[in-house]
Amino acid sequence: MNKTSMPTLALWAAIMATNCHRSKPEKTSGSKELSPALAPPGQSTTRSPSTASMLGALAWQTPVYETPSVSARTLGYLRSGMLVALRPGASPGGEGCPGTWRPVAPAGFVCLAPNTATEQVQHETFRVFHAVAPPSAADALPYAYAITRRPGPVYGRVPTREQAEMMEPGLPERVLAWANGSGEDSASFRPDVWLRGTQKNAALSARDVWEQKSNEAIPWFLEAGRAPPVPAGAPQREEGLQAGTTQRHNGFAFATSLVADGRRYAVTPDLLLVPVDRLRPITGSAYHGVDIPRDITMPFGLVRVEGVFSYRQVGKGLARDRPVARRTAIKLTGKQNFFSGRLHYEAEDGTWFSDSQLSRLDPAKKMPKWAKEGGRWIDINITKQTLVAYEGTNPVFATLVSTGEAGLGDPTTTRATKRGIFRVHTKHLTATMNSEEVGEAFELRDIPYVQYFEAGYALHAAYWHDDFGRPRSHGCINLAPADARRLFFWTDPPLPEGWHTVREPLRGSVVFVHP
Repeated sequence: MNKTSMPTLALWAAIMATNCHRSKPEKTSGSKELSPALAPPGQSTTRSPSTASMLGALAWQTPVYETPSVSARTLGYLRSGMLVALRPGASPGGEGCPGTWRPVAPAGFVCLAPNTATEQVQHETFRVFHAVAPPSAADALPYAYAITRRPGPVYGRVPTREQAEMMEPGLPERVLAWANGSGEDSASFRPDVWLRGTQKNAALSARDVWEQKSNEAIPWFLEAGRAPPVPAGAPQREEGLQAGTTQRHNGFAFATSLVADGRRYAVTPDLLLVPVDRLRPITGSAYHGVDIPRDITMPFGLVRVEGVFSYRQVGKGLARDRPVARRTAIKLTGKQNFFSGRLHYEAEDGTWFSDSQLSRLDPAKKMPKWAKEGGRWIDINITKQTLVAYEGTNPVFATLVSTGEAGLGDPTTTRATKRGIFRVHTKHLTATMNSEEVGEAFELRDIPYVQYFEAGYALHAAYWHDDFGRPRSHGCINLAPADARRLFFWTDPPLPEGWHTVREPLRGSVVFVHP
């Protein structure tokens, strides 16, 4: 991104198919449990910063080193405003730190230095970012998300009404048109996303808020036009009132929102302000997979497409029976037959489904070595667009995914997912991904629950589409948000409490990607 604008998304289709080949691993917090309804215990980001044995991160990406040396292996990262527990014991000597090394839990060392980390809870940068709503690892999406529907300025501090009107000609007419409109490009579309649980001004229309020049939830560090601190290593921005410019369909996360002079602004995790009248909120897919064997046992099928009917056998042919909703899990008998040259599977109720309609999931006929050795691993079938999570030789969870849109093409020349046996090596609670391809430049901030397993290939939540069961990514494995969260806190390596990123190249869970 240059200093004057957010990266351009020439096509919304580019967002719909995130390019993982040029994704930029950013940095991420966690535990291990399979239920998506349960939050990881003891999230450090929600603690009161009063415990003496805690260290607060100042840098946007505060490294945790294996040993007290800047040349040591990086175990992970903290993010500005996060708290991590200190391990007992004296602070060791080391190299490369202008301050003092501190041992953190559960392992590693952080450099205690002016722009890196602090033990002083009154440090302004720490106070500001600790006060911003942290990513919620208890939710399917850790932030609220939006895309830009109308390009315009991104502000580095809260503008007055007069400043905003000077920066955005025709602003009053546009805001009122948005406030009085209908549909997805109006104020009436999902206002609960912007309110984020607050009830203040909830009864007022966007027009009333604008005309009354209301003010709401302006934090102390943004009062009276004050510019917030910018942590070391934060995404680049322009100095002054305007910090950048969004282009059509830029996608990003926001931690909270505020109302100043009657206009609501979304506040990003790095404290940029974007007018919500220029945005369209995105809530992500509500789809999620099934538990095995609690919800269903193998063999079963997951309906991939819309407009599916079950069929009854009549003589040597089939007759349409009843409609079946997309993504329904269908218990199968294991029997299969060809009708009119197409393979069909028999359901327990005696009906039949075409293999073009659903993906059949069977237990592995021959378990690989890593399964027999125990541990958790993931099986991804590109042809079927399915993912099955195993504990040793036992399948425990299955869902539909979206792999690379080129299907079984060559991943070196097409948008296909790389096939092979890999291990999860880096996990981020959120990460930025982008593309630099000609005509398709884009950047998506804070994509949730990212697990890299090979170079730029990752499993991650895709909040921008609801097409799981069909190939459509640029190479990564797109998951529905609830499924992405579930797997993130289930696989190895576990994300330590208070960390934003963890790296473990050799001991992560196996990811087996095959045709």
